[in-house]
Amino acid sequence: MPYIINPKGMNKCLGCLTCVTVCAAVNQESHSVAKSAIRIRTTGGMTGSIVAVVCRGCQAPACKEACPAGALLPRPGGGVTLDADLCYGCRKCVPACSVGAVNFDRETQKPIICCHCGICTTFCTHGCIMMTEVREESGHGG
Repeated sequence: MPYIINPKGMNKCLGCLTCVTVCAAVNQESHSVAKSAIRIRTTGGMTGSIVAVVCRGCQAPACKEACPAGALLPRPGGGVTLDADLCYGCRKCVPACSVGAVNFDRETQKPIICCHCGICTTFCTHGCIMMTEVREESGHGG
């Protein structure tokens, strides 16, 4: 079964950015937080809540629909995967994502798409984000 990232326990988040850093290191071979598929931000400065901005695994991804090159392919369980060879860096997928989870790598001129590998959840010491199993609906496309 496929899995998606589930940021349910964010009230415990300290904003350490370990999840962001490990995502960039493992998936982009970089230690720059700009290369991560997950973002941690506040909803109102120092007194606001901390939220994780990460792909929610949409069943009908708007980012995929916005891609004129067909570089974003449906992922089992929801969300998309990137075919970097097809992508020409138009950035139309970035504003199309309703949760703001598509990041853009200015160096490679390609979007950074969460692959739902779960490395961020593995290194989240407070259990703020977790992997959730997604049951696919039989007979329906995503």
